[in-house]
Amino acid sequence: MADRERYAPRPAGGAQVRKDGEKWTLILVRELRHPPEKVWQALTDPAHLREWAPFEVDGSLGTVGTTVNLTWVGTAQVSVTRVTRADAPKVLEYSDIRWELEDLGGGTRLTLWHSIDRRFISWGAAGWHVCLDVLDQLLAGEPIGRIVGAEAMKFGGWQRLNAEYAKQFGVKAPSLPPRAGQES
Repeated sequence: MADRERYAPRPAGGAQVRKDGEKWTLILVRELRHPPEKVWQALTDPAHLREWAPFEVDGSLGTVGTTVNLTWVGTAQVSVTRVTRADAPKVLEYSDIRWELEDLGGGTRLTLWHSIDRRFISWGAAGWHVCLDVLDQLLAGEPIGRIVGAEAMKFGGWQRLNAEYAKQFGVKAPSLPPRAGQES
């Protein structure tokens, strides 16, 4: 495993939002140095998702019509999620998430579309930013381990990204909930 302590996310970037009332769509673009087929497997295979994604699924996301239980890490909430589009290795859609993969001659331009409540758009951007960094390391054969949920919020790089994305999107960064036994 690569040295996690040396991981520091690059500055916020490659993101924008589309606004529709209280629901906003985060659009995050990342160029990866891996071919679309390899990225597709990491987006659809439950074992790969457990290594980098902020959720777990109990089945493959690679086939239209497949229904899986999707659980965001750190929550007990399980949602039944149906894959609505799976055009390998180009487009994957389920729930409120859409992935687009564009071949860059050996690499991939990965675009994530994720609908998020506007109050938490900077959290989502910061979280996905870290997840995509972890994904890139994993695909390069240098895994640093998943950094998601409460663990991510304690990570200094995530806190910096949250503030940077909030500023970029013109929103107030939500404050972290108080820890157990701590007054707000």
